[in-house]
Amino acid sequence: MGMVVSGEEAYKLLKMMKQGDLPIHDVLSDFNSSFPPSHRFSLCTSLFLILQDKLVLTGTERLVALSVIHQSHASQPINANPFLRFLISIAGDDNAEKFERAFILQLLELSDSSSIKEFLKQSATDYIKSFDPSLHVLPQVEELRQKYLNTAHSETFKCFFKDNAVKNVLADPDVPLGCDVNSSEFDLQPGGKAKLGSGERDETVVGMLANLSLEGLGPQWIRPRPPRLPIQDGELVWLIPDNNHELLWDHGMCADTSRGAAVRDLIAKAAKGPLVPAQQEKVMMELANDPKLVYHCGLTPLKLADLVENNPLIAVEVLTKLINSPEIAEYFTVLVTMEMSLHSMEVVNRLTQAVKLPSEFLRLYISNCIASCENIKDKYMQNRLVRLVCVFLQSLIRNNHIDVKEILIEVQAFCINFSRIREAAGLFRLLKTMEG
Repeated sequence: MGMVVSGEEAYKLLKMMKQGDLPIHDVLSDFNSSFPPSHRFSLCTSLFLILQDKLVLTGTERLVALSVIHQSHASQPINANPFLRFLISIAGDDNAEKFERAFILQLLELSDSSSIKEFLKQSATDYIKSFDPSLHVLPQVEELRQKYLNTAHSETFKCFFKDNAVKNVLADPDVPLGCDVNSSEFDLQPGGKAKLGSGERDETVVGMLANLSLEGLGPQWIRPRPPRLPIQDGELVWLIPDNNHELLWDHGMCADTSRGAAVRDLIAKAAKGPLVPAQQEKVMMELANDPKLVYHCGLTPLKLADLVENNPLIAVEVLTKLINSPEIAEYFTVLVTMEMSLHSMEVVNRLTQAVKLPSEFLRLYISNCIASCENIKDKYMQNRLVRLVCVFLQSLIRNNHIDVKEILIEVQAFCINFSRIREAAGLFRLLKTMEG
């Protein structure tokens, strides 16, 4: 449960609880100034344990202890108080003192800090003297649980082993129920023996607070030692491990890595200029034989644009193998942002036939193609580029590589803008057919 309460803290705590004639608010202020916040939960837990027995503390001491438990967590919502269930159990206990039940109910109901402060200006002694049972309605514990815990029936843990424990504190049969055992009226027990003095009583309470010994003296849990299971053959082999391990040879340790080096050299050349057919065929064959070789061929997104322009077929082969790579998005970004050309359209067109391309990438690439056609100044090159784009778009639409609805408005505007070109007019008619 955290930090144990020391004897000095227990004496100081009992001294505060005995100040029943002082305003409860002053006692709480003394408590907050005397103990650091890190110790308060342990102190409240000790009070919680000692309050479970109604014979240990007097009525005024119990009210002060209950105030400490409640106000130690007043800065938090009421349902965040770890001792809320305990406070509710006392407030709904028909066998508890009525003034004690009413006191807890008023603490729970006064949610406003100023109202609680005003309520706690009275002392515990004055509260008990002025208490009038007829002015208070004491609800049952189920009603309080439903109000503060949002549950009407709260099943508590039932430990049958604990029920067999002998309590540490026993009631004196010669003291009538409800009487103050510390009053002068009961100074002598039958037979003339003096009762415990206040000093001896304080020592007892302090010992209980410091040692948390209110759980009772329970019987020892005695059971026979379980028998050992019989030892099986080979069960204790780990005591004398067998270290006669066979060596495993890594057959790939000295494997020929020249293929990877050759492909890297060819990819580097392919980014700088066109390869001869024999070199292209070698790259294609090596990538087909070992698809993972593409991750070690030396290609990066920065080199892709040059590879597309110089060797589009190799670019298609490499991108097809990289389609499931985490870096494929970077390669797609290069295709979208690079200058539009016949080779880039050829690469994208072949990729659509080989793999499933993201629709967002295709839309961006089409927008880049249209923007490139509109921005070119040379009429001859513009007409040539528009024809290529129209043929490219017709191929995408006819092969269902893109949803026409996603590009309809943009492509229709493109066709109308270049309606003088035959391919643009044909693309417009295709769109009308698809739209219908």
